[in-house]
Amino acid sequence: MLLDVRGVSKSFLGLQALTDVSFEVREREILGVIGPNGAGKTTLFNVLNGFLVPESGEVRFRGAPVTGLRPSALCARGVGRTFQVVRTFPHLTVLENVMVGAFVRAGSVEVGRGMARAALAEVGLTGRAEALPAGLTTLELRLMELARCLATGPRLVLLDEPLAGLSGDGVAVMIEVIRGVRARGVTVVIIEHTMQALLRLADRLVVLDQGRKLAEGAPGSVTQQPVVIEAYLGKRWLARAGAR
Repeated sequence: MLLDVRGVSKSFLGLQALTDVSFEVREREILGVIGPNGAGKTTLFNVLNGFLVPESGEVRFRGAPVTGLRPSALCARGVGRTFQVVRTFPHLTVLENVMVGAFVRAGSVEVGRGMARAALAEVGLTGRAEALPAGLTTLELRLMELARCLATGPRLVLLDEPLAGLSGDGVAVMIEVIRGVRARGVTVVIIEHTMQALLRLADRLVVLDQGRKLAEGAPGSVTQQPVVIEAYLGKRWLARAGAR
């Protein structure tokens, strides 16, 4: 077990965003987090990487309590993060954007540049190293952000809707890149609404609804549960899945 989330609750001005959420993430797995808009998925990620401190509950990473640590401290321990809306340094090249992540561990500019180039190669962006973010496609922007995350040397990456806005071909590329990340030993937790893609990618699913964990387990079994269909997937999705 790499990550252990125990009884996490978080509220905002009386709105309960998370209520007693618990689950585990195993080493080298891909865990998908799904649920309707407002289910608490991004709030959960913000707790896991230190942007938010829960009112109750505990997060343990590699056996050690990390609840309340700042994002920089968690990043140094091996927790990386991407965002639904890609954040760039617009006046820096792609390589320089990725080097920002590398400096979490790099002791010099040359070491940081080498780590950034390795991360770009891993996601297939070597040829765009000297481009500016404004000239990138949506897929390239998402790959650049993933490379910046990988350049921090993470053991665990939290990916917030990495397939959003991508074409069918772009989704296929991103899926293969994420599989490659896992293949070299990095654990992945992913929020995603593109269900068909996530079913091809995830080993397990955690379903949130109104801040509570609704279900957890293998994708094939979770997506057949009536409570999950009612809260998130809908009967049309079930009918299409049955037709295939």
